[in-house]
Amino acid sequence: MSGNRYLLDTNIVLYLLSSENKTESLLFKKIFISFITELELFSYPSLTDDERESISFFLSKTKIVDIMPVVKSRTIFLRQKYRLKLPDAIICATA
Repeated sequence: MSGNRYLLDTNIVLYLLSSENKTESLLFKKIFISFITELELFSYPSLTDDERESISFFLSKTKIVDIMPVVKSRTIFLRQKYRLKLPDAIICATA
């Protein structure tokens, strides 16, 4: 792998959205997120319109990976072996 492709977890996206650097460090990188991260980002109850807009802009620059059969089977394996929570197992399997 070239080191130019990253799958980001929800916490990392939240950090990037709140940091002063914003996403400058990710220029020229291929950024991927799981559909779980997209759902988590938009499901905070107190999300403001500005935050929603910031998230939408960030996501427009990423590739969102939906659930696929291979991710399903890896998720099952990871949950059984490591007892991960379902969202974490899906994100891990997506990577």
